Amino acid sequence: MRKVWVIGGAAVGLGMGFVMLLVVGVYIVAGNLVNGVTSGGRGLAKGAVPAAYKQLVQQWGNLCPALSPALLAAQLYQESGWNPTVVSPADARGIAQFIPSTWATHGIDGNGDGKRDIWDPDDAIPSAASYDCELAKYVKDVPGNTSDNMLAAYNAGAYRVIRAGGVPAISETRNYVQRIRSLEKSFAAPVTRLDPTRQAAGAIAFAQGKLGTPYLWGGNGTADQGGRFDCSGLTKAAYDKVGIALPRVANDQYNAGAHPSRDQLLPGDLVFFSDDLTDSRAIRHVGIYVGGGYMIDAPRSGAVIRFDPIDTPDYFGATRVTEDGAKALPTAV
Repeated sequence: MRKVWVIGGAAVGLGMGFVMLLVVGVYIVAGNLVNGVTSGGRGLAKGAVPAAYKQLVQQWGNLCPALSPALLAAQLYQESGWNPTVVSPADARGIAQFIPSTWATHGIDGNGDGKRDIWDPDDAIPSAASYDCELAKYVKDVPGNTSDNMLAAYNAGAYRVIRAGGVPAISETRNYVQRIRSLEKSFAAPVTRLDPTRQAAGAIAFAQGKLGTPYLWGGNGTADQGGRFDCSGLTKAAYDKVGIALPRVANDQYNAGAHPSRDQLLPGDLVFFSDDLTDSRAIRHVGIYVGGGYMIDAPRSGAVIRFDPIDTPDYFGATRVTEDGAKALPTAV
């Protein structure tokens, strides 16, 4: 439970003015310092992959040059949301969503226990990587980006990619490739500073306008709810205001962009809190960073939307929200 920051009306005005100056100053400086390069390495972002699967994803994501741990993680998240027991309407099964007929020919015994179990992540995650790399070999001579062509082959079949000379003009396939490549940035550990987004200031301005509003569990700010929000309802509404549609819950919002380190935070970044610092699926709270070590958040029942410090033991990490990153998120995970 966070300490309540009690301030009077005059102090609220002064505090808001100070923070707004801080926001504008940091935002302008950051915009001048970075050059728009957003790239990910072969490492994984902190906590992006649940601890139970991180070693597997890191190991098998380096199986071939066309694959990376972040790309493999993005696929698994898109396919199952890390749920090893899910079954799709098309009878795709497990964490890697293999159709049984595909599993029969491409499933491998990843953990060496003598069984190929479609439900066991220790087999399914290595099998997904193995299948990806097999497809990459099929399309290695096709023009264009090999990783894009590999993903297209995963979705539409290698023959269609070869016949089309690249990602085929199939909307489902092109959307699949774009989603996975955008999600990849959310799972990769950034290797350079991240570019600030142009929508960040607008999101902050919206949240500042809600300071003092009472918290409501499940609140989306609608008229029938008295304009009240919970934590992720506030962050969703703030980014909705600037044209970026976020998921409703905090642990899905974490995947809406790349993850700056604590010393790279910029105003507008979403900041997250969890009792399990190894697993983004356990995130339970989110706020909007405003600079100077503070966020605007809707903290809990009985409190109001306010400024709170972010440097607490349950600080998990941050996300620099992007339009492409938000669009790439699956509708249900």
